[in-house]
Amino acid sequence: MRHKLIFLLAAVLIFGCSTRKEADKTEEVNMKNTKVLFSTNLGDFEVELFDKESPETVKNFLSYVESGFYEGTVFHRVIPGFMAQGGGYTEDLEDKDGGEPIRNEASNGLKNERGTIAMARTNNPHSATSQFFINYVDNYFLDYVSETPQGWGYAVFGKVTKGMEVVDEMAKIPTGSSGYFGSDVPQKPIVIKSVKIIKK
Repeated sequence: MRHKLIFLLAAVLIFGCSTRKEADKTEEVNMKNTKVLFSTNLGDFEVELFDKESPETVKNFLSYVESGFYEGTVFHRVIPGFMAQGGGYTEDLEDKDGGEPIRNEASNGLKNERGTIAMARTNNPHSATSQFFINYVDNYFLDYVSETPQGWGYAVFGKVTKGMEVVDEMAKIPTGSSGYFGSDVPQKPIVIKSVKIIKK
């Protein structure tokens, strides 16, 4: 009888460990980040989104992706050695109305390093809608410092994982003034043909 009890206890322990391992694997799979594919007239690049660190920002960005909002928009502001900004204007530089502003998640611990994508905004820390930018270099001065108008920073929510050479190619296109825009408008439009979810 004693041997049977020991065998039964061992079986329960083994089954419990196996179940726990399966649960851990499931949790690991569920924690993998969403990835999106940008298709532009210069080529494609992939971005991994930081779902866990920037949940509200990622949810907001994906709502624009899923609605097709970004199709036909351009990178309207490109500054070599700094960043490339897009997501808000058509090829004719007509403003596209974004949705409601979101809460700034720049205090998530992520840094504005080369290749990261962050939300563009006005002087109001919580004014980001559809526009974003990709950092060409480590722009740590854009990071969160404190909950003050000057210290809020810009919320990073993803990073280019493939095709950064395409983003770098954008910086080689001559820029100039266009209408009320500054002198950083690419003279050859850099058009976003589509943004699609490739892993969720």
